[in-house]
Amino acid sequence: MKAIVLEQPGQLTLRDVPSPLKAGRDEALARVRRVGICGTDLHAFGGEQNFFSYPRIMGHELAVEILDIGPTEQDLAYSVGDTCCVIPYLNCGDCIACRRGKSNCCTQMQVLGVHIDGGMRERFTLPADKLLRAEGVAVEQLALVEMLCIGAHASGRARISPGENALVIGAGPIGLATAQFAKVAGAEVMVMEVNQGRLDFCADALGIHRLVDARHEPIGQVRQQLGGDLPTVVFDCTGSAKSMHAAFDFVAHGGSLVLVGHITGDISFSDPHFHSHELTLLASRNATPDDFKWVIEELGAGGIDLAPWISHWASPETIVSEFAGWLDPANGVIKAMLSFD
Repeated sequence: MKAIVLEQPGQLTLRDVPSPLKAGRDEALARVRRVGICGTDLHAFGGEQNFFSYPRIMGHELAVEILDIGPTEQDLAYSVGDTCCVIPYLNCGDCIACRRGKSNCCTQMQVLGVHIDGGMRERFTLPADKLLRAEGVAVEQLALVEMLCIGAHASGRARISPGENALVIGAGPIGLATAQFAKVAGAEVMVMEVNQGRLDFCADALGIHRLVDARHEPIGQVRQQLGGDLPTVVFDCTGSAKSMHAAFDFVAHGGSLVLVGHITGDISFSDPHFHSHELTLLASRNATPDDFKWVIEELGAGGIDLAPWISHWASPETIVSEFAGWLDPANGVIKAMLSFD
């Protein structure tokens, strides 16, 4: 069967690999139909992704068709033939984080396509409890559920109050997902970005019109739009050390900063500034099963239109040559998707 392998930074290959035939105990055998291309994949291609080793079959934003279900005593809400999205976080279930309901930051976390091989292949087996059926949700949308869940989880971490001013820094796919679910949570959302095309996308596709061009005195632009104030919650979704260091300056006194993106180095901040503002600093990692349920409910209700998000498509045969170009902002990628159909 076909599999796309990231051999080393900057080198993708299309390989023929053995195909699994049946699911084992508590497993499902899935045929991959769509794979969303995430910032994680792009950073891994550039050699800048935490927790990543090579060679690796990437792919954790997945829509799959169930081919076989192994022996299990679990009560599964799907059957052979169903199309499902995938929860790609394989947690232990026993550590202190899992016992407290925070399976998203399990001490033994393995993420498909990062720590272990993922879904850029025609079929694979995975734990049966990591699949969710979403009635009435199109297959392309299913492949974007995990991305939206990252934003939903970040929004939940901030404990947004209705009407609260929120700033999302970075309008890549994760930033867009965060902005979308901060808006769903009731925030008055502002987005800051260096790419004008992505700012235009926020206005046209998300209905967000508080926009900040990060290249031109951004703090002044933020204050001007908020009557001299700063936002009480800020999400940094850039994965840029420079942006993450600067993000502290955009948070109002008594506000919260949520670091959604992450880098391979250290983040430092001014302790006098941090204390004088009594800031709350939060990390947001992965998502929980409740986040997946929230996202699927929103998609099922028709409250989110994902059609404009998918700007680029590839097949297994074309992705090897096209992938590198998706890192270039000039190519206008909002969301790229791999199709195995």
